[in-house]
Amino acid sequence: MSFLTLTHIKKSFGPIQVVHDFNMSIEKGEFISFLGPSGCGKTTILRMIAGFETTTDGVISIAGKDQNGLKPNQRNIGMVFQAYALFPNMTVFDNVAFGLKIAKKPKAEIESRVKEMLKLIHLDHLADRYPYQMSGGQQQRVALARALAPKPQVLLLDEPLSALDAKIRVSLREEIRQIQRQLGITTVFVTHDQEEALSISDRIVVMNAGRADQIGSPSEIYNHPQTRFVASFVGTLNLIDAKVTDAASNTIQIGDQQVSLKKPLGKANGETVTVALRPEAGSPAESAKGDIRLTGKVASSHFLGSIIRTKLDLGGTMLSFDMFNDPGISPPTIGEAVTLKFAKEDLMVVAD
Repeated sequence: MSFLTLTHIKKSFGPIQVVHDFNMSIEKGEFISFLGPSGCGKTTILRMIAGFETTTDGVISIAGKDQNGLKPNQRNIGMVFQAYALFPNMTVFDNVAFGLKIAKKPKAEIESRVKEMLKLIHLDHLADRYPYQMSGGQQQRVALARALAPKPQVLLLDEPLSALDAKIRVSLREEIRQIQRQLGITTVFVTHDQEEALSISDRIVVMNAGRADQIGSPSEIYNHPQTRFVASFVGTLNLIDAKVTDAASNTIQIGDQQVSLKKPLGKANGETVTVALRPEAGSPAESAKGDIRLTGKVASSHFLGSIIRTKLDLGGTMLSFDMFNDPGISPPTIGEAVTLKFAKEDLMVVAD
């Protein structure tokens, strides 16, 4: 049985509907990321789970218990915000102890639990400091410890890393995931950063205009996007509008060349179909294997450190491909003819 379920969830602000019939079942201990651009509804769903927003329609349940009629402080949920929201006049110890004191836990239990949480986030040596005496990363770890101290059933994270610099963000997201696994707590994480979502999630919900365009594991979302939006939003991707020339043999025309795909196109001759190809899928190497070959002229080539990203002009259609930087091999030059080889299954048909 699923632990956290959202059934036919809808949310409107006046005449504007921001969440459309959202459904999802989350297992106990899962780490779920809601990924999408600003205004797509991901934070609204998080706030409805927390009880800060009421649902216009639908039911939210945790461990089989309907949450709709409960206030935020009755839901046994921990939440970490983007802006830390620590109490500036309290020490680290008192910030972490706050929820336990509100719950009127015994003093000995509070002290033991706070010490346990500070040890978990590796800040037990800073218990007497105030928020202003700490870095942004340290403050966010304290906010995480405060949310976890009362032993919530569900942990909600609302873009908790977006205010931090890149290096700290990477280390802290790994630490959050490690702590989540250690505690086995069901976690919902909201982010607009695809790398964050791909690196730490069990499953990802890609939100688009109040709807879940796709729900799946990071590899499913990246390797098999189901819609044009998911394909364009997650990772770097070539989206190509091709013409169906022979539906019976799944043959399409890309630029001035024809290729046959592995899967049925679902389109008739003469219709346009959108196909997608990851830049890393193809290779120009002589030894490369592949059922499909596309030849074009190099329009541009950019050195990006570990990779070289090159754009090919396929008779008016542009296609990007990546190759690893090899000091012994010269990068492609503008105007050079290059043949890209890749497997049929690498070329994906995506819905509009």
